[in-house]
Amino acid sequence: MIRFVILCFVLALPALAWCQEASSVRLGLLTLDKALELALRDNLKVENAGLELRKAQDDVAVARTRRFPSLHVSLSEARHLTEEAYEFKEGVFGNFPATGPIPPRDTEIATHPGFTTILSASLDQPLLQLYRINLDIQQHEIKQEMAGEKLRAQRQSVANKVKQAYYGVLQTESAFEATEEAIVFYHELDKLVDRYLKEQTVLKSESLEVKTRLAKSEYEALTQRNKLASQKEKLNNLMGRDIRTRFNVSRVPESTIFEINLEAAQALAIEQRPEIREANLKVKHAEYARRIKESEYLPDLKFKASYYRAFNVELLPDNVATVGLFLRWEFYDWGRKQNQLAEKTKTIKQANNDVHETTDKVLIEVNSQFRKVQESRAKLRVARLSRETAREKLRITLDEYKQQAVLLKSVLQAETSLAETNRQYEDALLSFWKAKADFEKALGEE
Repeated sequence: MIRFVILCFVLALPALAWCQEASSVRLGLLTLDKALELALRDNLKVENAGLELRKAQDDVAVARTRRFPSLHVSLSEARHLTEEAYEFKEGVFGNFPATGPIPPRDTEIATHPGFTTILSASLDQPLLQLYRINLDIQQHEIKQEMAGEKLRAQRQSVANKVKQAYYGVLQTESAFEATEEAIVFYHELDKLVDRYLKEQTVLKSESLEVKTRLAKSEYEALTQRNKLASQKEKLNNLMGRDIRTRFNVSRVPESTIFEINLEAAQALAIEQRPEIREANLKVKHAEYARRIKESEYLPDLKFKASYYRAFNVELLPDNVATVGLFLRWEFYDWGRKQNQLAEKTKTIKQANNDVHETTDKVLIEVNSQFRKVQESRAKLRVARLSRETAREKLRITLDEYKQQAVLLKSVLQAETSLAETNRQYEDALLSFWKAKADFEKALGEE
């Protein structure tokens, strides 16, 4: 009878697999690549980092406008609240033989009692300042590149979280499958022990122990199912979609070439890590800051055109237009610029030191994660072999129990050993996947 049940179970496996595959189609199969694509497209933190990059691009556009003339127009409209008069004495402007005194007699000029309108317009085109302006534009472009590296760092951080979450789902699914196998085993064992109990070849306490273990396995399956649901909700949140979206996950490859070749991994990390790129950009940013400070030794020279028009004004000229050059030069600053240049030079030195320190930290991290991947892969291999050994021992012990060659205690011990090796395998599997995700992040991959 037992052999018949086991045979039916084995024959039913292909049908169960087909049902699971059909369920995967209905729910939607989510690959790791697809999860990363959705997260990098819809994750809100990635979106905010992208907005920071676009803000930096706007700053560059603003800096470029300073190369063009600045145009200003002003209009003033005012009414006199007090009476104003100007008195000029006879001959105040001179006494000439041809004309006599100017003015010829005491003269008084009063302001217009109505509204006075003054219109002015100006155009200022920087000339020598263009050198400093261009340096400032280039410095803003460096800031834009730094914002781009921050975006890459945020994308890598989100990608690492997605991988960790995805691997967590895979680990829980694997543990759930092992628990379901245990449930099937205990169901069959429970039927067998019930038969022996009727035949009075086993004690009732042994039957109750099997039933207890079956109930415990069913409870573990329930907790794993709930844990899986929570993990999928968190993964949906990372991908920026409705947390209620249902999906299934697929297995991922266990190794890449960079997990085998340490030198290639180091070179790739130095090339890809945003921290190193940003550190190098900070050196350039500091160098531009020093050059901008040096440019302050040059005088400010600009072309200026202005127009002035006053309405209802009788004393002053009512229409004035001028063009010319305006020069401003601080020829002595008591050593201020020299000290500021010294400070900029030290900043460049600090930035160069940060590059070396960041590179060393990246290489240390790559080497450490490389070793962790090696260790976790070896541990996973041991755990896999231990699980296969425990399964085989359980099969042999169960056959011996069916032949009444061993006690039920031996079967339960073999199953306990299998459950422990299953747990160790799941822990080793999750540790390997986490180490793999951290190693990929250390390489600067998304």
